[in-house]
Amino acid sequence: MASLSLTTATSSPSLTSIRSRGSVPRSAVLRHDNRCSSRPSPPLRTAVLGALRPLISSDGFSRLAKVSRGFTVKASSASAAASPTAPVEKKPWQGAAIKPLLASIATGIIIWFVPVPSGVSRNAWQLLAIFLATIVGIITQPLPLGAVALLGLGASVLTKTLTFSAAFSAFGDPIPWLIALAFFFARGFIKTGLGNRIAYQFVSLFGSSSLGLGYSLVFSEALLAPAIPSVSARAGGIFLPLVKSLCVACGSNVGDGTENKLGSWLMLTCFQTSVISSSMFLTAMAANPLSATLTLNTIKQTLGWTDWAKAAIVPGLVSLLVVPLLLYVIYPPTVKSSPDAPKLAREKLEKMGPMNTNEIIMAGTLLLTVGLWVFGGMLNVDAVTAAILGLSILLVTGVVTWKECLSEAVAWDTLTWFAALIAMAGYLNKYGLISWFSQSVVKLVGGLGLSWQYSFGILVLLYFYSHYFFASGAAHIGAMFTAFLSVASALGTPSYLAAMVLAFLSNLMGGLTHYGIGSAPVFYGANYVPLAKWWGYGFLISVVNIIIWLGVGGVWWKFIGLCPHPTPPSTFVVFSGKVIFAALSNFHRFVDIFIFSGEVNFAAPPNLP
Repeated sequence: MASLSLTTATSSPSLTSIRSRGSVPRSAVLRHDNRCSSRPSPPLRTAVLGALRPLISSDGFSRLAKVSRGFTVKASSASAAASPTAPVEKKPWQGAAIKPLLASIATGIIIWFVPVPSGVSRNAWQLLAIFLATIVGIITQPLPLGAVALLGLGASVLTKTLTFSAAFSAFGDPIPWLIALAFFFARGFIKTGLGNRIAYQFVSLFGSSSLGLGYSLVFSEALLAPAIPSVSARAGGIFLPLVKSLCVACGSNVGDGTENKLGSWLMLTCFQTSVISSSMFLTAMAANPLSATLTLNTIKQTLGWTDWAKAAIVPGLVSLLVVPLLLYVIYPPTVKSSPDAPKLAREKLEKMGPMNTNEIIMAGTLLLTVGLWVFGGMLNVDAVTAAILGLSILLVTGVVTWKECLSEAVAWDTLTWFAALIAMAGYLNKYGLISWFSQSVVKLVGGLGLSWQYSFGILVLLYFYSHYFFASGAAHIGAMFTAFLSVASALGTPSYLAAMVLAFLSNLMGGLTHYGIGSAPVFYGANYVPLAKWWGYGFLISVVNIIIWLGVGGVWWKFIGLCPHPTPPSTFVVFSGKVIFAALSNFHRFVDIFIFSGEVNFAAPPNLP
């Protein structure tokens, strides 16, 4: 086939074309002929010369070169027809995704130029525009989350909405650093093999089913909740390393298509149940004592540890049982049962042998850090200081190197975007936007003329879902708890009941987003669950939690005497239904009123049996 290509390319042209191209001196051809051992006959010589002259003519060499290039590269007839130079392949665009970026910018511009409502400062409104544009960017992700947050901070500084020191003030907040330190702990946990050892122990005991494995982690975390008052420390320092090790041990890894094998469901389950366990005890979340303090200041009643735990234990346990099972149904792991897993895990443990030196150091450091988290209040050592001490031990002993810490890109990315959101949300409060929002809610709900059940139902949903604008439970509680408790009490809601419900919701609302509570960035940063699913399932579980805590919780609170009204439990079930029904049926109408700031003239809702 190669010779066919060459012959076709050099077939003899006509005599006229030969003459028009010119030829080499005849003497050169004769010298060539004299060197031949046998002379061809004149007709044959004429034919040969006719075939060769095009090749040795003035442009013949270039034609031969072209043919030879095609001939040597690919020895087939197709090579002659192929283009001599392949088109240069364009490099893919490395910058931002254009459509999501435009959506984010458009959101900010539209809100920026909306007339500023009365009672709101221009700076507060501009910061709201930048904050919401950043949130849209974080959802649509035209760039990595840290880059989007940095653009938001840059816009706030460029427009003089925030000073540089104000925009980057949250980088001195302990919570983002505690989350970053949790990723460094996880590196040591996995690197030393201690994570695998503990994971195999769990699999050997509970690993015959994914659901059993999930429940074992859920209730282990709930048992630790009252002793460790930082949900960030609990989730990041203890359970994230363990859950990641379990996922890897079960063959569920990030980036290779096996995320749904176990990791996606397990990460989301552990996160959603961490907000439930935080709501069950006064000491299970750092901001819970703030709720108790504000309750005392507002209604002069004390939320004690025992009263809190007694009121939360039943709805909390129901939520801990229902939420993992619900996620197991709607977002299931592809591997649901593995009868041989416990046996295989025991074999792996035997192969691992006794703990090595690095494992012992890692285990001792972890015990020291957890001990300081539990008893740090007595020793005046906060959670982030304890974590820094633990990491220092790991660095000094070489269990984790600083180069490995620097390579934890997710930790630094999470630190960046979480600190940016905390700063912007904090200054929305300082600029008075949150207090304006709270006062507007109080005025509108108070003017509806509804019964206290319906009014409280609306307040519950507004308090809960306004958490989309907060990157901290403590910030939300500090900004809105007192105002909502005051108006609920003024509208006839039993004060102690209202305080309890708002305190519980202050934890449960953290499950809405990937930034709403300290455990959210930790589990989301593992990259097992896409952002859209994180938000979608977060909203769904929030509805389930509200129904459980107001429904089942309502019956339980009546049974333990939390509600002073002399009504039987069956009547309180109806009341709980009224609250839920009223909240869901009136919320969209209330939002319409709030957005357009129109006059309120609600028709009275129908009487429920």
